[in-house]
Amino acid sequence: MDNQDRDSRSSKASDSPGDTMNDVYAAWHEMLEGEGAGLAARVAELEVRCARQAEELLCLRSTLADALRRLNALEGRAPPPSTGTQRNGTYTGSSGTPTRELRIRQPTYRETAKRTSSYGSSTSSLPQRRGPQHQSTGSLQSDSPASSSSLSPAPSPSPRATPAPLHVPHASQPYSTHTCQYNEEDGTMRMYLRGRPVVLHGPSDQDGLDPAKVAPPPQNKLKLEWVYGYRGKDCRSNLYLLPTGEIVYFVASVVVLFNVEEQCQRHYTGHTDDVKCLAVHPNKLIVASGQCAGHDRVDARPHVRVWNSVSLATLAVLGAGQAERGIWAVAFSRADGGSLLAAIHDAPDHVISVWDWQRSDKGHCLAETKCSVDTVVAVEFHPLDRNQIVTCGKNHIAFWTLDQTNVLYKRMGIFEARDKPKYVTCLAFNHNGDVLSGDSSGNLTVWGRGTNTVQRLVRAVHDGPVFSVACLKHGAVLSAGGKDGRIVMFDADVNPTGLENVIEGHYGGVRVLAEGRGSQLYVGTTKNCILHGDLELGFSPAVLGHVEEVWGLAAHPSLAWFASAGWDRLLQLWDALSHSTVWSKDIEERAQCVSWSADGGVLAVGCLSGRWLVLDPHSRDVLAQHQDGSEPIQTIQYSPDNKMVALGSRDNFIYIYRVEDNGARYSRLGKCLGHSSYITHLDWSEDSQYIRSNSGDYELLFWNATTCRQVTSPSSLRDAAWASNTCPITFTTVGVWPENADGTDINSCARSRDGRLAATGDDFGKVKLYAYPVTQPKSLCHAYGGHSSHVTCVRFTQDGARLLSAGGLDTSLMQWLVD
Repeated sequence: MDNQDRDSRSSKASDSPGDTMNDVYAAWHEMLEGEGAGLAARVAELEVRCARQAEELLCLRSTLADALRRLNALEGRAPPPSTGTQRNGTYTGSSGTPTRELRIRQPTYRETAKRTSSYGSSTSSLPQRRGPQHQSTGSLQSDSPASSSSLSPAPSPSPRATPAPLHVPHASQPYSTHTCQYNEEDGTMRMYLRGRPVVLHGPSDQDGLDPAKVAPPPQNKLKLEWVYGYRGKDCRSNLYLLPTGEIVYFVASVVVLFNVEEQCQRHYTGHTDDVKCLAVHPNKLIVASGQCAGHDRVDARPHVRVWNSVSLATLAVLGAGQAERGIWAVAFSRADGGSLLAAIHDAPDHVISVWDWQRSDKGHCLAETKCSVDTVVAVEFHPLDRNQIVTCGKNHIAFWTLDQTNVLYKRMGIFEARDKPKYVTCLAFNHNGDVLSGDSSGNLTVWGRGTNTVQRLVRAVHDGPVFSVACLKHGAVLSAGGKDGRIVMFDADVNPTGLENVIEGHYGGVRVLAEGRGSQLYVGTTKNCILHGDLELGFSPAVLGHVEEVWGLAAHPSLAWFASAGWDRLLQLWDALSHSTVWSKDIEERAQCVSWSADGGVLAVGCLSGRWLVLDPHSRDVLAQHQDGSEPIQTIQYSPDNKMVALGSRDNFIYIYRVEDNGARYSRLGKCLGHSSYITHLDWSEDSQYIRSNSGDYELLFWNATTCRQVTSPSSLRDAAWASNTCPITFTTVGVWPENADGTDINSCARSRDGRLAATGDDFGKVKLYAYPVTQPKSLCHAYGGHSSHVTCVRFTQDGARLLSAGGLDTSLMQWLVD
């Protein structure tokens, strides 16, 4: 027994060290697992802290750069451009004149911002900076060497194969060389438009003209002061907040940097046609913008421009000549600090290209491949995983990898059959690196990081498509509906928080969301508005604009106001000094033209239906309405004595009315018959006795306004003084017609009140400034880009200090300082 006890004790003793070691190992494993979980949590927390600190550093850098720019501006010199870069842009303050006495404002004009039947100013509650503030770096483009000076921006890299300065005059564009013959005996100029002769009678004291001589351009130039409008109707992801407090967006071919609090704008003007997309670099200083193809086969080829948002210097021009129709989307890489840029080309196969944009001023294309036969609407780099790209569009979402050999590999996102949407409309990333997508069915989808499968589906968030998803700094997720106008907040795990807001329907649906400072949000809408506010207090307009083609534009005869009207049925009154909307009214008719009475007491609007309205600008009430034919009213002009009004119609007639009761009552005197085509423009003589008119077949006819009879002897009115010069086919505007001009190339003409300048707007998006009178067939001018569509109307303000232009299909209005 003693031996057996000893053996059992020895065996137990021999087993105990092993059991002890197992227990120790188990404890170690538990400890390591716990430490591993805690370490992962701490690493994630450190990553968030590092990201926040990086954002703070970027903000400080941006603020410092902006402060230096402002100091340089106050000292009267331009900020120094970066080494090896070139400037292209303008800076503008909120008020161009210290004389605020001229800004007469009726209290009844200001009402709550509504856009159902009307809405008011967006800036009445914002602090306005007083005193002169604007600067500009000169003309956007010029056809004459005289316009190149210290005020003009240096040329930016051109999308040409060999960069060429924008200010070098083209061989075929310095002046018009259409065939003109001057007859000294009877003092007439015979001009040919599309082979049709037009005889123009000069004044009797006109000295002999030599059609071969070249008239110089005016000493004055234009500077872009303000751009009204925003393109939210058909573009996405085009609104961002910069650390300087400016929001950046685009309209027409101008990228606008607008400080809402300070009410000042700057403009990047390097593009030559419609800007279609926008992206901001991770450092928040550099911006990329892509454009579509334009009129010029060389200078207006689709391309991407990368530029500095502080100095407005162009850093690189990418892809000129590679895209067929335009650039639809751009994005900077984020995990590697923004060294790469991805672009989606509008082509039958919607090509995706990836660029090393910092390699020379043309960049270097690392990879390019067909993306999808279906429409692609968005592209984004993954914020945490290098060389990972996500694209989405019609019937698809795709996950791309750029390998070390610069080859792109694609994995398609896998939907359940019944959940596959018609369009995946927008993309975002949460703090875990998961991809969030919105679709046309109103759903939100969470795609697990590194996978192409659905991790979570949140159904029916919106009634209609989700147009924007945004992940905020504190982790919350916002989704916005393009149809229902709702902005809904979720927590970081995409669980509803119950907090939401609805955008008023007259502003349109939500196109894009941008995070502002604190709880502030900026909202771009489908009706070309930008709103700012928060989910709890609501939103007010910061930018308003037209939604459809704009044709009507008229400057007030005595105040710094102007009116605009378009095919969106909106009549809008603007203040040219505060750059704000005084009011806007839905007139329930598509408008073609607008005109002030001679005393500014009423506003007349001509519509496409042949109907025309007269409104009181104070109450916005309709005082009178008449119908003349069923064709559009092309032009309306009041006589200088305010006793008559003439309307030119597309039915070839000019209707003349007597004005009574301070513009509230009208009685028709008759109609002028004689034109063989539609009326395009008309002017009154200073004595209110005669009218001259142009038509679609290049006629210039004269009329007795009282009898409504044609003056068959134009020479009898050769010395008549005219109150305006909106007719482009006159003796004093011979030189505005370019070589081989189609008679419809020039849409609008205007003369400054002091009679020293003339301006035109043409079918090629150019605003041109001439010395008036433009009697030399070969007359030099200053030409300016900015509009991306036909310029439908140009008008000088009452003091001649500014020129206004309307951009037709680009829906923008631009305000130019006459320098």
